[in-house]
Amino acid sequence: MDVLYFAWVRERIGLPRERVQTDAATVADLVAELAAREDRYAAAFADLSALRVALDQELSGFDAPLAGVREVAFFPPMTGG
Repeated sequence: MDVLYFAWVRERIGLPRERVQTDAATVADLVAELAAREDRYAAAFADLSALRVALDQELSGFDAPLAGVREVAFFPPMTGG
């Protein structure tokens, strides 16, 4: 699946996107796999309350299943006016 990183998540990891092979069942499982890779991922995923996730461009939760998902995007909460 494609994993996309936006804003400070991208800055900490150093990549805008990557293709990931995973057996993770949920977003939380994927986050755990990524965070275990190396320090830059661990730093990006240290505080999940500061992150949002979208699956195939739809806002989702970290407990959402990944079966059939083609794209996962991580980004900070958005504010606007």
